[in-house]
Amino acid sequence: MTACINKFMTIVFSETRDIEMIQVVLLYKANRWSSVMKPHSLHQALLNSHYLVSAWDDRQLVGVGNAISDGSLVVYYPHLLVHPDYQGQGIGKTLVEMLKRRYEGFHMQMLVADGEAIAFYEKCGFNKAGNSQAMWIYDGNEH
Repeated sequence: MTACINKFMTIVFSETRDIEMIQVVLLYKANRWSSVMKPHSLHQALLNSHYLVSAWDDRQLVGVGNAISDGSLVVYYPHLLVHPDYQGQGIGKTLVEMLKRRYEGFHMQMLVADGEAIAFYEKCGFNKAGNSQAMWIYDGNEH
């Protein structure tokens, strides 16, 4: 665990998987992510990730990021969320740094970003993948 202290609070960052489903649901609802409509699957997906990082303000989950990987060559970062009340304080940046540090030296670190997230990820060192186009079969509605 690592801690980030600002003038208002101490945020603790963790690599443990000790996250209750209700905490996940509250964070995803606050960010209006459609995966919250499948709470059991969402919770299991996070717990079964290759790597999972989280940010806590006392006992409140305020941020989460996860990775899916083959463990050697490629890693994909599907989720990075910070509670809207905590955005702009460096929490997301720290979560990304933890993810990137874990997979440093991998041939490919990838994610899909849209909207305002594009500029955030560019600041974190990600670049547009040439002329690649993200493609999916998606059961959500927020894009």
